[in-house]
Amino acid sequence: MRNLNGKIALVTGGNSGIGYAAAKELKAQGAQVIITGRRAEALMQAAAKLGVTGLLSDQGQVADIEELAAKISEQYGRIDILFINAGVLGGSSIEGAAESDFDYVMDVNFKGAYFTLSRFIPVLSDGASVVFLSSNTASMNGANSSIYSSSKAALNSVMKIAALELAPRGIRVNAISPGPTQTEILNKLGLDEASRKGLDDWMIGRIPLRKIGSADDVAKMVAYLCSAASGFITGSDIIIDGGMSL
Repeated sequence: MRNLNGKIALVTGGNSGIGYAAAKELKAQGAQVIITGRRAEALMQAAAKLGVTGLLSDQGQVADIEELAAKISEQYGRIDILFINAGVLGGSSIEGAAESDFDYVMDVNFKGAYFTLSRFIPVLSDGASVVFLSSNTASMNGANSSIYSSSKAALNSVMKIAALELAPRGIRVNAISPGPTQTEILNKLGLDEASRKGLDDWMIGRIPLRKIGSADDVAKMVAYLCSAASGFITGSDIIIDGGMSL
């Protein structure tokens, strides 16, 4: 099905994981796709493999976001789909938190996502769809997760306000909150094989459906929220976590 023919889509952090899967799905459904990333080699490899356009940009830097918005406005004239996906993991106990821990996560997950939306509003077409990648941890309470969870909870608040502010232009704004998802980011935790299996088993034990989600699960929901089929959905946080947050 090509439900997104004629649409121009931007996926931030599209060179791996959920962003990569979303870019692939949006393209399969007919959209012209642009992905961003902050690592030039990884970005160009992903763009070539997907057959999409890659633009170097760091969502943690507002100057990069503004340059990206200006470049896309000049080259494409508009964006119909904006998937604000780029994010980082990080955290510590509240007592042990360092300012650098806080800034690292908040600069990308909250400030970067906030200003990506802010600076792209003039570029969004009337009737466009914006999707934030949030997390089920925004509504859960786990030790040592206060910084990451807060960054996503703040994002969900912005999403709802943006849905109100942009409704007069027919622009819909939603969030997707995955639970544990098998992506490359889990491999970057530096765990050995036994420890990684132990982590997977621990997560699966907390998920009623007894499995870890895939990036494709999230990608399909991104495409749905950007299609006419979801035309009456805005201001919603869609949780995709196999029942974990229940």
